[in-house]
Amino acid sequence: MVTKSYKSSNAEKIWYLVDAEDKILGRLAVKIANVLSGKTKAKYSPNADLGDFVVVVNADKITVTGNKSSQKNYYHHTGYPGGLKTKNFEKMLSDSPEKIIEKAVKGMLPKNKLSNQVIKKLKIYSGSEHPHSSQKPKELAI
Repeated sequence: MVTKSYKSSNAEKIWYLVDAEDKILGRLAVKIANVLSGKTKAKYSPNADLGDFVVVVNADKITVTGNKSSQKNYYHHTGYPGGLKTKNFEKMLSDSPEKIIEKAVKGMLPKNKLSNQVIKKLKIYSGSEHPHSSQKPKELAI
C-alpha cells in the first residue's frame, strides 16, 4: 500500500464568499478555518497548504452570544513596560471589525509556520462590497 503525499503547488484553489451578517463569531470562525486549512477536501495533508481562499463580507454585522459583547476583551502588548492595551468587543467592532474575525480564525489554526501562509488566504471586508468578483467566489453555506 502506498501513502499519497500531496503538494500545495498542484492543488486547485477555489474562492468562497461568506456573508457574516447575523452569524455567530465562533461558529463562523470554525467553518472558515476548516476551509482555509483544506480539511474540507479529500486531499487533506497537514503539512501542505491545500486550502481554499475565503472572502468575508459584512464583518461589521457579526454577533456573539450571551454577555460577550460587553465582557469579551482583546489584548495586545506594545513591548514597553506597562504597555498592555485592552479593548472590549463593542469598541473593537466599531473600530476594526475585520480584526475580530481574523483573530478568531487565526486562533483556530494550528500554531506552526504554515498558519502564517494559510491566514493570508483570508480576505475580510466590513461592507458588502469586495474587489474579488473576478475570481467568481462561490457561496459558502454556514
